[in-house]
Amino acid sequence: MNSISVRALLVRGMLAGLAAGALALVVAYLLGEPRIDSAISFEEAHSHEHGGVELVSRTMQSTAGLATGVLIYGVAFGGIASLAVCVALGRIGRFGPRATAALVSLGALVAVYLVPFFKYPANPPAVGDPSTLDQRTALYFLMVVLGVLLSVAAVILGKRLAPRLGNWNATVAASVAFVAAVGLAYAFLPSYSNVPEHFPATLLWQFRLAALTVQCTLWASFGLIFGHLAERQLTPRPAAGTAARTAEATGANSAATAAR
Repeated sequence: MNSISVRALLVRGMLAGLAAGALALVVAYLLGEPRIDSAISFEEAHSHEHGGVELVSRTMQSTAGLATGVLIYGVAFGGIASLAVCVALGRIGRFGPRATAALVSLGALVAVYLVPFFKYPANPPAVGDPSTLDQRTALYFLMVVLGVLLSVAAVILGKRLAPRLGNWNATVAASVAFVAAVGLAYAFLPSYSNVPEHFPATLLWQFRLAALTVQCTLWASFGLIFGHLAERQLTPRPAAGTAARTAEATGANSAATAAR
């Protein structure tokens, strides 16, 4: 793939990420923000400190702040994922641009979000000890890096096992190895349970499911939108004149055959 095609796909990936981010923004606003408001209300009702200065208003956080964060996230990861599609295209099997984009999006969802999520799930405000914030943040990003590296290793392992085991058995073996490696990471890395006493369990899980829904919306939308754009870029349709001449020639041949 030449540099012009890669550049074109990078631009399309960022645009697809922007569109996917807009869809995820709607989901985040409708599902996530009400849970955050409820968590903030719980925190204020049980906090012993009052009268603090609010640097950024809650209205600004839930509108412009949320939009800025989600859209920038979508554009950034859309660009990175588009480059991953360029690398994976033709190297992970006989898949076209649409299927490759879908597989890369699924892999990104698993590696970048689901692997860290099941070890260190998202928490709303009022959940988590501030004194452990730095450690929890470092461990979360460590899980992101491990998820990406283990996903790449699983793909390489599957490719090497395929000539001996066949595609299906190699895929199953690589998936089992990936799950086992992630399980070992879960077992050895420390866990944190900082949920305050009496915090509503229903609210906690509603927030986590909302966060999961936002990510699923983002990556599913990106895979569909970018797959469509990439296929149009890499497999352009024939020109209208060429198609008309082909149809005309086909009709003439059919008429000649019928005359015989």
